[in-house]
Amino acid sequence: MIDTVLANEAEIRLSAFLGILIAVVAWEFAAPRRVRNFSRWVRWPSNLGIVALNTIVVRLLFPAAAVGVAWTASEKGWGLFQSFEVPTAVAIIVSVVLLDFFIYLQHVLFHAVPGLWRLHRMHHADLDFDVTTGARFHPIEIVLSMIIKMGAIAALGAPPVIIFEVLLNATAMFNHANAKLPLALDRVLRLFVVTPDMHRVHHSVIVGETNSNFGFNLPWWDRLFGTYRDQPAAGHDGMTIGIEVFREGGDLRLDKMLVQPFREGADDYAITGRGDSG
Repeated sequence: MIDTVLANEAEIRLSAFLGILIAVVAWEFAAPRRVRNFSRWVRWPSNLGIVALNTIVVRLLFPAAAVGVAWTASEKGWGLFQSFEVPTAVAIIVSVVLLDFFIYLQHVLFHAVPGLWRLHRMHHADLDFDVTTGARFHPIEIVLSMIIKMGAIAALGAPPVIIFEVLLNATAMFNHANAKLPLALDRVLRLFVVTPDMHRVHHSVIVGETNSNFGFNLPWWDRLFGTYRDQPAAGHDGMTIGIEVFREGGDLRLDKMLVQPFREGADDYAITGRGDSG
């Protein structure tokens, strides 16, 4: 079973990515939440282009990916779960929850450390918010994130984690959707999963809102650690998406996106910087 998963890991993830992407895009067309500022033809080639580039970089640097690390940890007896007799189902559930917590902490770290923020701000510099924003990350950030994630997997001795990989990818696309949910349904769902309305607050140009709602999958960490914000001050229709810099249409080009970490501006736009001022 493990060998089959390893052999088909790339195909499984690609199939899940394309299936969920198509479903969320259809939802956005059917029930958009906000009016777009830019045509999809302006943003999507670059946002999807960075996905293709990141996939190539990760495959070249980490051929076995996170699933391979989990398999090696199991074979070598590394990590927490290898030291105890834990039913596989329990190990998978606990691993998914703990890995999600690590992702939350990593996300906070990329906002709190100015050098890391310079990498992460490319994700926030998108001038619209939709499903493609959920995959818009700088290649250097992707590499650092993979190293952190593989270290967490090895420390836990987690079972093969393709479930977590697919889940994280799926929820990132879901919670970046420019799509409506009935408000009553949103209030219930956000008790269990990060919803688009919950995560959209995190993409506000207002610093205090940017530094809230860090969760990608489970909403509990934001509530537990005091980083939860229910709604944007200007409302979802009135809020401004993005950051203070890189606000021209030309900044949405792929080449401009790749050099953003090395351009000047917004150096203190991190948790240690300013407060709620926009």
